[in-house]
Amino acid sequence: MDLDAFDELLTPRGRRALAEAGELAGADPVAAATRLRRTYDAALTSAALTQAALRERATAKFGDDARLMYFTPHGLEQSTRTEVAEHRATRLIAAQVPAPGVVDACCGIGGDLLALARAGCTVEAVDTDPLTAAVARANAEALGLGDRVTVRVADAAAVEPERYDALFADPARRTSRGRTFDPMAYSPPWPVVLGLVSRARTACLKVAPGIPYTFIPEGAQAEWVSFKGEVKEATLWTGAAHEAGRRATLLPGGHTLAATGVEAGTGPAGRYVYEPDGAAIRAHLVGEVAELVAGRLLDPMIAYITGDAPVVTPWATRYEIDDVLPFSLKKLRAALRERKIGNVTIKKRASAVDVERLRSDLRLKGNESAVVILTRIADKPSVIICNQPSPI
Repeated sequence: MDLDAFDELLTPRGRRALAEAGELAGADPVAAATRLRRTYDAALTSAALTQAALRERATAKFGDDARLMYFTPHGLEQSTRTEVAEHRATRLIAAQVPAPGVVDACCGIGGDLLALARAGCTVEAVDTDPLTAAVARANAEALGLGDRVTVRVADAAAVEPERYDALFADPARRTSRGRTFDPMAYSPPWPVVLGLVSRARTACLKVAPGIPYTFIPEGAQAEWVSFKGEVKEATLWTGAAHEAGRRATLLPGGHTLAATGVEAGTGPAGRYVYEPDGAAIRAHLVGEVAELVAGRLLDPMIAYITGDAPVVTPWATRYEIDDVLPFSLKKLRAALRERKIGNVTIKKRASAVDVERLRSDLRLKGNESAVVILTRIADKPSVIICNQPSPI
């Protein structure tokens, strides 16, 4: 879809085509296109069907809003889930004047600027791509936020963050070869982003959860966010209201854990094994989680915690240990057969075992279920057989 095709979607005729395409969701693509072509030209038919399909996919991230919004394939892939964007907007508002002026230096299709505007911010947004900027502008209008949002085509490097109460930046993490994990390959590049941050009173910078710690600016607060157990992203906060350090946040519950410097000890397996949430692991808060469950590490280099008490915490999934064995396919197969295990959830950390091949090689039979954890204990390949997760 190019800019001309998108502009036509915003006309009364284009809106009718999009509405009809939405009614055909799930139909055979050829049949849907044939039906629309009876009324509309090929370009509008293609744009409407593409947009209807993107709206369907976007429901997982944007809920009911997706049915009113517009997307590009890359824009949808890189956009922020509504719950995460709302969390960030709430934090930013709490640290600012009642209705802060925010500049969104890389707005994409507008996932974050919409949350900021709904939270009460006045947002000026820029994007280098004319189509993407047009989509963001249309989304603000579609959701009734046009009076709070201005979107223009511009390079993030030209933004003057000192003119605003806060800077928000979500540099693109995709190149012509696909997704990149190197901040120096972000667009705009990392030095440009840091230059903007250094001039802002308050800055909120969205980055990949795997960002190397060496790229985190001195004095910044780094927050890793998990949504329903899946780490979504990291956010770097700067400004007087944000104390330097590391923290993790769990959504939708809103639980937050900050670094205290506590270090977990190591020891033998107890009755339970705890798997910390990925956000806590990324934020190097395994010691803090171990303290919450009165536990210890099975191995000093691996984020599995063991303990003797069934502690309830949102920060870790708890499994009851049935047995701990040195890793051996033959012994593991025998142990599972003895327990009549026919269904296993296999988890691993610091193990080179191919999970799918192992599942096939186990040749399981039986009606019972178990969790098998492949890891290293005292630098030796080990397997932990557990019951299904205890309810939390």
